[in-house]
Amino acid sequence: MAVKIRLRRAGAKKSPFYRIVVADARSPRDGRAVEELGYYNPLTKDLKLDGEKAATWIKNGAQPTETVRALIKKNAAK
Repeated sequence: MAVKIRLRRAGAKKSPFYRIVVADARSPRDGRAVEELGYYNPLTKDLKLDGEKAATWIKNGAQPTETVRALIKKNAAK
């Protein structure tokens, strides 16, 4: 199974809020997720991410999207 770490959109219209999830690459953007790793609010730049779980998934072959890769790097710098 091809697995990706990506953003799942939540929140109201013009007020985005994203959950960082592990999902099957073939599932829709807001579809079923295998596991939730954290969240990101682009309006307030609020980020909460479980770095250990993300590292475990990446070690097991999950591919993060470019945006999530940048968020993981930003979270590691904290």
